Amino acid sequence: MIQALCRLILYRLMGWRTEITVDRPAKYIIALAPHTSNWDFIMGILFSRAEGFRAEFLMKKEWFWWPLGPLFRRLGGIPVRRSRHTSMTEQLSQLALRRNTFSLCITPEGTRRPTAEWKRGFYYIALGAHLPILLYGLDYGLRRIVCTKAVVPDGNVELQMAAIKDYYRPFRGKHPQNFII
Repeated sequence: MIQALCRLILYRLMGWRTEITVDRPAKYIIALAPHTSNWDFIMGILFSRAEGFRAEFLMKKEWFWWPLGPLFRRLGGIPVRRSRHTSMTEQLSQLALRRNTFSLCITPEGTRRPTAEWKRGFYYIALGAHLPILLYGLDYGLRRIVCTKAVVPDGNVELQMAAIKDYYRPFRGKHPQNFII
């Protein structure tokens, strides 16, 4: 029921389409970009439910107040205290190693504001847990959700982050002025 409703909204009413050539294994990280609007969250939830999967996601703790907190947790939200330096990447890597299935969606930019300096936590989680990173792009210009590449972290962070950023270069965010590489 929910899947059919999300498909109706995303594909028929909103007119989005997908270009996905990478399969989702049992364990993976989704890097989702560009992240320029709160609409990206809604699009991600609609897409995952329309396609019949659930990915957890990181969100700043300030969003987890009542009544949104229980809703975000149910949707897969993991609150993050950005003011504290915790071992979140290590904890998530260990959690992924313990589970039979694991899917986590992260926006590498870490903010909706323009930033050329992307966060690398998603890379280190994947590296520590030996997970592929599926590169999902939201292209508001062409109304498409694309995943045609996966990256397996090998520890060469600078080179692989440059390739990841380059992959996202053609995508147009909801607010294009907020997306810079």
